[in-house]
Amino acid sequence: MKFIAIIPARYASTRFPGKPLADIQGKPMIQHVYERTARVFAACCVATDDRRIADAVEGFGGCAVMTSPEHSSGTDRCAEALDRYEAAAGTSFDAVINVQGDEPFIAEEHLTALRDAFDDPDAEIATLACLMKPDEDIFNPNAPKVTLTREGYALYFSRSAIPYVRGAEPSRWASLHTYLKHIGIYGYRADILRRLAQLPQGKLEAAESLEQLRWLENGYRIKVGTVTSETVGIDTPADLERLLKKLHC
Repeated sequence: MKFIAIIPARYASTRFPGKPLADIQGKPMIQHVYERTARVFAACCVATDDRRIADAVEGFGGCAVMTSPEHSSGTDRCAEALDRYEAAAGTSFDAVINVQGDEPFIAEEHLTALRDAFDDPDAEIATLACLMKPDEDIFNPNAPKVTLTREGYALYFSRSAIPYVRGAEPSRWASLHTYLKHIGIYGYRADILRRLAQLPQGKLEAAESLEQLRWLENGYRIKVGTVTSETVGIDTPADLERLLKKLHC
């Protein structure tokens, strides 16, 4: 299969404006993401609606694709960027890997696991999960969980602890069942990505505020690769400050 990695990046983040350009060890955050992604995927671009981000990407020798500011999700932005990149390059791709622009230390393990999920010919969408640690709170709504079929496809994603362990006190659930934490990076077959960008929000997505439930609700199959670690995302300036302190330890 022929892959392209697309990194959606917005400047106008509510909690951290200008986040892709935040300095980490002398480089903008987006450069760290780009360089790590480009080690795995020969075709790689940043999809942005802001000229400042595009200029920064082109300044370090990367590829930037300008997209509409109206997109409500990274998935929609990836779909437009794919069409623009293919038209400009005169080529086409079989699958797209959507890399979060706020994960400057994304591991090669995550990128290759997403790519390898498409070795399964039935996989339409791919994502990742890892085992929750014994000291993690399975009831934390900011850590979505996922349940799988025997073949490794997603049954459901939830901010609640799933499954419910009947007949046991909630304090014992983590010792009675292996809970999987969802890692929110995705891959899509190119034709599927274009269809996903046309879907309206569904009731499940609206209830849980999880975009991937829109896809399940519409019958798409999501292959889930299991990895040994989670990603380190940066949502706020405080997150970045904590990361920088760790790097200087």
